[in-house]
Amino acid sequence: MMFRRFISLIFFFVLIQITVPAQSFFVQLFHTVGEKKLQLDSGKYFNQLNQPFTISKFKYYISNICITNSSGKIIKSDQSFLIDEEEEGSKKIILPGVPKDNYRSIEFIVGVDSLHNCSGAQSGALDPLNGMYWAWNTGYIFLKLEGKSPQSTLPAKIFEYHIGGYKFPNNCIRKIVLPLQSQTCSTIIINVDIAKMLSIPVPVDFAKYGSITDSKNSALIANNYATMFSVLKQE
Repeated sequence: MMFRRFISLIFFFVLIQITVPAQSFFVQLFHTVGEKKLQLDSGKYFNQLNQPFTISKFKYYISNICITNSSGKIIKSDQSFLIDEEEEGSKKIILPGVPKDNYRSIEFIVGVDSLHNCSGAQSGALDPLNGMYWAWNTGYIFLKLEGKSPQSTLPAKIFEYHIGGYKFPNNCIRKIVLPLQSQTCSTIIINVDIAKMLSIPVPVDFAKYGSITDSKNSALIANNYATMFSVLKQE
């Protein structure tokens, strides 16, 4: 039995070495609602208007990550990453070939840039099978938040926000810039607070906004989700 466990451990570490490059940078996302950890379906929360709600789905795109070191060198990735609360592994982004260094900021966009929106259906994180693609002329859904609230006027008291749009005046791409402490690191842990998405700068009333599933009113949610990211820790 001990021998089998030993072999299993060896296989695990070999697998890690194969799948994760030796020199990599990590961005870990941690989802919360205020001071509470996000728990799909079971967690009970209140928005700024004191309306109770639960969450059943939370997924969004992070794209075009840029990290800047203390000397001003910028390392860029043009990839899009689909973050899904139901897929634990998706909340850890791996940037291969990026050295441990003293970084002073990290930037990214929430959504998919206009170039990839105009390129039609694609593969990987941008595969339409991920359920985040509208159509060739409207592009990708940048963020989905779904749940229930007694204040919703929709059937079964659901609320659903499918936010997207890359064309003026309904461009919902939002750039996030987070300053970092001056210390050498290879991992950044980022808190993503859904409570802020539902309150800052505009409190979201579930009775008024039960469903936003096209570009109309999407900017309201997009302006809010621009505020929900903060750095928890650097390692």
